[in-house]
Amino acid sequence: MGRLLTIRGSSGRFPIDSAARPSKILFITPPYHCGVAEISGRWLPLNFVSLAGAARRSGLLVEIYDAMAMDHGYPEIEERLRASGATYLATSALTATITEALKILELAKRVNPATVTILGGIHPTFMYDELLNSSSPVDYIVVGEGEVTLAHLLATLEGEGEPAKVPGIAFRRGGELVVTPRRALMESIDDLPMAWDLLEWERYSYFIIPGSRLGAIATSRGCDRSCSFCSQQQFWEHSWRGRVPRKVVEELELLYTTYGVNVFLLTDEYPTRDRERWEVLLDLLIARKLPVSFLMETRAADIIRDGDILGKYRQAGVVHISIGAESGEQALLDSLRKEQTGDEVREALNLLRREGIVSEASFMVGFPQESTESVKQTLRYAQSLNPDIANFMALTPWPYTPLHGEVAPHIRSDDYGRYNLVEPVIQPAGMSLSQVESGINSCFRIFNMGKIIDIMTMKDDFRRGYLLRASKLMMGSPFIMKKLGGVLGSIPAKVSQMKKRFSGE
Repeated sequence: MGRLLTIRGSSGRFPIDSAARPSKILFITPPYHCGVAEISGRWLPLNFVSLAGAARRSGLLVEIYDAMAMDHGYPEIEERLRASGATYLATSALTATITEALKILELAKRVNPATVTILGGIHPTFMYDELLNSSSPVDYIVVGEGEVTLAHLLATLEGEGEPAKVPGIAFRRGGELVVTPRRALMESIDDLPMAWDLLEWERYSYFIIPGSRLGAIATSRGCDRSCSFCSQQQFWEHSWRGRVPRKVVEELELLYTTYGVNVFLLTDEYPTRDRERWEVLLDLLIARKLPVSFLMETRAADIIRDGDILGKYRQAGVVHISIGAESGEQALLDSLRKEQTGDEVREALNLLRREGIVSEASFMVGFPQESTESVKQTLRYAQSLNPDIANFMALTPWPYTPLHGEVAPHIRSDDYGRYNLVEPVIQPAGMSLSQVESGINSCFRIFNMGKIIDIMTMKDDFRRGYLLRASKLMMGSPFIMKKLGGVLGSIPAKVSQMKKRFSGE
């Protein structure tokens, strides 16, 4: 009799007899590109690292294939599928990436109809009925937090058990939709089996910091706020779980010493929620003196709350913080249930500027009541706040958020690939979709043109160098240059001149 491997989770232990040759599971990232996120770096799929660790702990052979970071298309993906010979094919999806994710599963079925396909992530968690009731190539959908559920499902399938007894999944059987009870969230997220060794680390870099190797880490999971447009707080069931600071720092040190990671994206939806825990984490990082940098996002109110310890943020290595400003109109912020004021955003950005931390603010355009004048007001608000970086995004009604129901009469596209914060799908009463897109482009163009002199005359050497390199990357991006050209049909002379300077022409 073979050795028994066990998976420990919130629902118990799942034994697998490993006497037979173990099966293989292949994780593939959907090759989705929308022209924004990849300008500044190549980002690793942190969700696959923990899921792959859970699958490997169950006794399976595991591979991670980051097709997106490798810029691979479907011919390369098909080749990898054939070479891998995996029994299981797994991927995950946001709303914007669901079409590409399904194409991967379809391809896997064409390569080998016996392949068991597994889909997880935010969009499938809420839209499993739509996916499984279509001619979808999905065998199983993991609903909600995936590590324990995936391990349980794999153990069940390997043991020829009953999938209907696995909490947290959805699938079809005999033409009927089977949805098992939702699995409770893990009580602790401190001891997930992270499969860091399965990544091709040389692919991950943060282009704005020279010589960097980019990693990602979550110090917490979830958000207990109520923003109507956000998918994260719904996915995590309005909960928040923080990791023990010591374990976070140990993992950071492992990634730095073993894989050379010196820039980390904190993937937390809300890393600073617990000030006491957050300050302990900062103190530990300062004591370790790791030569690393952190990119993160948080709420303006927390920056203000931590005004007396923002120096610790910088000492610990926090170099870039993003804040959701959203709108300068309090009525709109209230309608989004943002629980924030414009004065808070202004004060937070001033505090970050004081500490030499690069500030980024995001603004939403495309509300049902939007007009050409209100778009200009958003631009003026952004200019008055003067963050180092401003993002102007299309208000996006993901189909499982409260916002979707509130703006449903104004939604003009059911093409999920457009639900990416870049392409507008909400048509205001007094504007066309193309006018909304032009408005976003104009905001982006005018704001960035106005920042050029500001950046070049900054006295803060770190921020100036950081933002100059970011500007150089933008000037080298066809996607961004199209936005900068905007409604004028050509790149403004000042921007063209800067592009030549940055490129050495």
